[in-house]
Amino acid sequence: MVGSALVRRFQHEPGFQLILRDRSQLDLTSQSAVTAFLAAEKPDAVIIAAAKVGGIHANSAYPADFLHVNLAIASGTIHGAWAAGVKRLLFLGSSCIYPKLAVQPMTEDCLLTGALEPTNEAYAVAKIAGLKLCQYYRKQHGVVFHSAMPTNLYGPGDNYHAQNSHVLPALLRRFHEAKESRTREVVAWGTGSPRREFLHVDDLAGACAFLLGQANPPDWINVGTGTDVTIRELTAIVAEVTGYRGKVKWDASMPDGTPRKLLDVSRLSALGWKARIGLRDGIASTYQSFLEEKKSGSLRL
Repeated sequence: MVGSALVRRFQHEPGFQLILRDRSQLDLTSQSAVTAFLAAEKPDAVIIAAAKVGGIHANSAYPADFLHVNLAIASGTIHGAWAAGVKRLLFLGSSCIYPKLAVQPMTEDCLLTGALEPTNEAYAVAKIAGLKLCQYYRKQHGVVFHSAMPTNLYGPGDNYHAQNSHVLPALLRRFHEAKESRTREVVAWGTGSPRREFLHVDDLAGACAFLLGQANPPDWINVGTGTDVTIRELTAIVAEVTGYRGKVKWDASMPDGTPRKLLDVSRLSALGWKARIGLRDGIASTYQSFLEEKKSGSLRL
């Protein structure tokens, strides 16, 4: 999803030539393969958007996979870029790097000040390691390796797996299928009370382009909208957008995850960038992409 958004953003940008490989052509968990690729291509800049991602269920069920794969991607790519002489690298992390009970909204300075959310600790640890690698390669070697910490992402090309997807695509699929089958009731996980912030993936791509244009960017910086909604409110928006008119039943026996995750985006705003896609409009356009991807057979399930 993120890689596709970056291609959309940069493919027609003057002065940029994209060097692209899909996962069948390059295994990013193989340091030798990544090092050889970067040494041969010698890019001027690298964006690390690849990651193994998933929702609460996937993170809880496969923590070793999430830690191993994301550590391997970060370590191999960051070191390989430095070895190849790359001077500019942008690593994409996640808002889950911050403590579970961090003061809200979360500033960049709250990193490593408290315990992580247990349900996605493995993924967060890997992302923290990637952020710190960039910081230390910059400190030790003078390269401009820096990181962006986006909030929860959504948009075209998302993963709609029934168990392993994030909350927004999971809801889109569930309500769409409930409408199609005329199911009278949809079960939603948790209490609906946690608050979450959502950023359209095309806004993230715009933020990446903006950050790459900064001569001296921060070591890491938050990327989000600065606003959040409850999961219950999000569910109501998705039901409206998909046209589902049945009832929603909340299963409080299922985990809620972190009570609130809202990023403080004042540092990025002060540099001159703000998100432009509103949540309802973004969900509506994402649902249209869902329908188009489903019709074409390209939907990620």
